[in-house]
Amino acid sequence: MPSSLVIRRVIKPALFVLCALPLLSLVFAAFEIGGATLGANAVEKIQDTFGQWGLRFIVITLAVTPLRDWFNMPWLVQLRRMLGLYAFFYVLMHFVTWLLLDQGLYWSGILEDIGKRPFITIGFSALLILIPLAVTSTNKMMRRLGRRWKSLHRLIYLISLLAVWHYYWQVKADTTEPLIYLAIVLVLLAWRAWKARNSLLQRLHRRADRPQLGEEPQL
Repeated sequence: MPSSLVIRRVIKPALFVLCALPLLSLVFAAFEIGGATLGANAVEKIQDTFGQWGLRFIVITLAVTPLRDWFNMPWLVQLRRMLGLYAFFYVLMHFVTWLLLDQGLYWSGILEDIGKRPFITIGFSALLILIPLAVTSTNKMMRRLGRRWKSLHRLIYLISLLAVWHYYWQVKADTTEPLIYLAIVLVLLAWRAWKARNSLLQRLHRRADRPQLGEEPQL
C-alpha cells in the first residue's frame, strides 16, 4: 500500500493531470496544435467529448469502492473525491456547451427542449442531482452532515443510471456503447446490493446470537 505522502504528492497530482487530458485534447484541437482538429461540426465534437467523459468518470467513481474491496486496495478511496469532481466538471461542461454554443442562450428554446425532449430532461435531471454531491464533497460538509452525507452521496447510483439512459436515448443508431456502460453500472450496483444484503444478514445473525434479557448465556 502506498504511503499517504506518496498518495498526496505523487498519485493525486498524476491523476489530476490524467483526468484533465480530455479537456487538454479539446484545447489542442481548438487551436489545431499537433495537427488535431475539431472537425466539421466543432460544437458537436466538444459537446460529445465532455458528455462521454462525464459518463466515464461517473462510472469510474462508482467503481472505486468495488475495486477497493476486490483487490484489497483501501487507498483507492482517497482518489474518489477527485474522480467525482471531475465527473461533475465534465457533465457541467457538457451542459454549458449545449447551453452556450448549441442553443446560444435562447431560453425559450432551451426550456422547451428540457421539457419536451426526454433525453435532455433525463440528462438535466442527472446534472441537478449531481450538484449537491459536488457541493458537499469537502471534509467540512462531511462533518456537518454526518450520517446524512452517505445517504446523500448514494444518489450517485441514480445519477449513473440516468446518465446511461441519457446517452442511450441520445444516440440514433448504434447503441452498443451505452449498453456496455449499462452492463458495467448494473454489475457495480448488483455487487453493492449483494454486499448490503450480506452485511444485513450478518447483523441479524449477531443479534440472534446475543442472549435475550433474562436468558442464561450458553456455556
